[in-house]
Amino acid sequence: MILKKIPLWVKLSFIVVVVFALVCSYVPYVLYSPSIYPIEGERTYLHIQQDETFADVVANLQTQANMARLPAFLKIAKVIKYDDTVRTGRYEIYAGMNYKTFVRVISTNQQTPTRLTFNNLRTKEQLASRIATQIDADSASIVNLLNDTVFILSKGLTPETAIVYFIPNTYEVYWTITPEQLFNRMEYEYRNFWTEERREKAAAIPLTEIEVMTLASIIEEETNLSKELPIVAGLYINRLKKMMLLQADPTIKFAINDFTIRRVLNRHLETESPYNTYKNKGLPPGPIRVPSPRSIDAVLNHTKHNYLFMCAKETLNGEHNFAVTHAEHQRNAQKYREALNEQKIYR
Repeated sequence: MILKKIPLWVKLSFIVVVVFALVCSYVPYVLYSPSIYPIEGERTYLHIQQDETFADVVANLQTQANMARLPAFLKIAKVIKYDDTVRTGRYEIYAGMNYKTFVRVISTNQQTPTRLTFNNLRTKEQLASRIATQIDADSASIVNLLNDTVFILSKGLTPETAIVYFIPNTYEVYWTITPEQLFNRMEYEYRNFWTEERREKAAAIPLTEIEVMTLASIIEEETNLSKELPIVAGLYINRLKKMMLLQADPTIKFAINDFTIRRVLNRHLETESPYNTYKNKGLPPGPIRVPSPRSIDAVLNHTKHNYLFMCAKETLNGEHNFAVTHAEHQRNAQKYREALNEQKIYR
């Protein structure tokens, strides 16, 4: 009886208030409650590529995470117009992430840096391929930049020395970094690596920074034993000072683009190439691999001795015999050839 006496407008007002209260309480619930759970592990990373649409983002997100109240998320994105302003990038997703945090991160381009790592690489193509697996740029665009004479010359380098700025290490960069931005970052890291102490040691040899890194690339190909690196570096520095041909087998392998051969033969030594150190005096035009800090420092802190010759040991265990005279070297080389023949290694 009492309800019948309540005016209609009061009833409608009450309903509106209740609905409004429910909406007001639901929106914060949707925004702040845990809503995203990676399918594998506690966290993962959503990569949004160039030209991807909001539909692509949602599809990729659903393949990587379970999404609670997905329709509500779609409405939130529409209200803030994110569906029209998708931002390229790499974004961290973690278990229990709420939509408010997620939307803020992707809409304001709060990318999570990626750890870029590269080492043990010989060619520009290998370097570009390794980097391209860790950032958005493709390997072709990176190689093209390293071969862009105008750009490289503007950096004080040549296409032959373009890789010297890429000192192996782990760097934090954004996934969306462009090849040009990456090159500039590597130049910055290179400048930091070449401290005053390192520059002074290079000048005392005397070699330029690039010459040090070129020599470091050769000794790194000659041996992977840390204890031998400064010895081999000292040997080649001795040859440079005496104006002798370096006669470094790794430069021949680089010249013929075949790093698999175990025996450098006479026909290989006839290869016409500025990298053939059996024909050309001094160092080659640039590094024959991306030299590691360990090898660079081995050159700067090379062992002082009288060795002029080296040859792999007949034990074939990666160690070398070093010699002062050519006659002694010939005896070492003969033992090595006999060991190769015994193992039937002819190339």
